[in-house]
Amino acid sequence: MKPAISTLACALATLAALAFSGCAPLAPRHADTVSQLRFIGEQRLPWHQHYQGTLVGGLSGIDYDAANDEWVMISDDRSQYNPARYYRAKLAFDRHEFTSVRLTGVHTLLQPDGTAYPSKAAYQPGVGAVPDLESMRVDPRDASIWYASEGDVRLGLDPFVRHATRDGRYLATLPLPPMFSVTTQRISGPRNNQAFEGISFTPDGNTLWVSLEGPMYQDGPEPDPQHGAPARITHFTREGKMLGQYVYPLDPIPARPGPGKAADNGISEILALSDSKLLVLERAGVQAADGSYRTFVRIYAVDSADATDVRQLATLKDASFTPLRKRLVLDLDSLKLPQLDNLEGMAFGPRLDGGHASLVLVSDDNFNQAEVTQFLLFEVIP
Repeated sequence: MKPAISTLACALATLAALAFSGCAPLAPRHADTVSQLRFIGEQRLPWHQHYQGTLVGGLSGIDYDAANDEWVMISDDRSQYNPARYYRAKLAFDRHEFTSVRLTGVHTLLQPDGTAYPSKAAYQPGVGAVPDLESMRVDPRDASIWYASEGDVRLGLDPFVRHATRDGRYLATLPLPPMFSVTTQRISGPRNNQAFEGISFTPDGNTLWVSLEGPMYQDGPEPDPQHGAPARITHFTREGKMLGQYVYPLDPIPARPGPGKAADNGISEILALSDSKLLVLERAGVQAADGSYRTFVRIYAVDSADATDVRQLATLKDASFTPLRKRLVLDLDSLKLPQLDNLEGMAFGPRLDGGHASLVLVSDDNFNQAEVTQFLLFEVIP
């Protein structure tokens, strides 16, 4: 982890990003309340589409760049097919229909030393980090980007949140408390592949929220069909100071897997509505006896105002606390789509005719032909 960047460095980084992006600070376009979501339409990208020498897939995070009227989407390719990267795109829609998704650019994300992230095969212990990039956001102040990696317990790599220019050049790493460091003994810290899955700026851009996909080792077991589990969501300043941490109660896995098959449930993205209110994308995958998967996706609204700040609790086992209270906004099963895939990204977009915000979800196809890269468009009803 890089040390905390100084106030001067922060200012210089911001100026550099502004100079690069050529844009003024952005006006918020978030919704501050969400009572329901009205489905408008779906678009998909072809499987194994190639774009500017890269293989498109694994899209795990999405956000809207209002200054450039483009969308950004991060791939969780661990530099296996191409170096870690994010894409830019134009989405054509209105409140009546969703007509197209067109890629407009791709940028390699660079490490602090200016090199691309290595693959697991090329990784040398102690030199850089193998990426597992699961979420990204456009900075509301200057249109630079922030992105999160889950790390790798087996390789001893901690999760991180990093700040970069629009062309992928490294600016800074968000300082994190020791509680987020991985332990190869697997007795504390984030579970492997269940670390930083979601990030979101508050509408004013002054602070950001970061969510773990599932419970840390010391906080108890993972969800199963009978029991939910606690996942921590943390509120940070832009400089890495913890403002609060709250427990999101994951649902039990909504169906039983086939004999000897896999199933999981976790937070796949968050989206801030205010300093205390969030939308949470909760997604479960359940493998049937024939090896096929069914995905369950729900969007909940939560408010930290009445929840316990648990940042001082080393473990949640046997601890007394009030978790975040969940309100179901949408169970995506109700849409009756031909295929509901592994949805991992969620972002507000431009205002629709009539003034309501738009909301877009994107799925991670895992570079698997049995899955799809789908975009789902909604109108936000306040």
